[in-house]
Amino acid sequence: MNTDMSTEPDEIRARIAALLAELPDIEGPGSADVDIDSVASRLEEAHDLLVHALESVEKGPTPEPEASEAPDG
Repeated sequence: MNTDMSTEPDEIRARIAALLAELPDIEGPGSADVDIDSVASRLEEAHDLLVHALESVEKGPTPEPEASEAPDG
């Protein structure tokens, strides 16, 4: 999984939607043939993405050093 986490809501929604779009229909025809481990794995990926997004929001952006704090170089 990509470790660069955006805090942009639309990007997070799009990434979650993409993960969930790959889920098979577990209630329709052929649902008996659904690989439950694959469904669980995809849901876990979506969960992890949301957790990382929340952690990124809690941490906030990395502040840029002010001109007086910038290393001389």
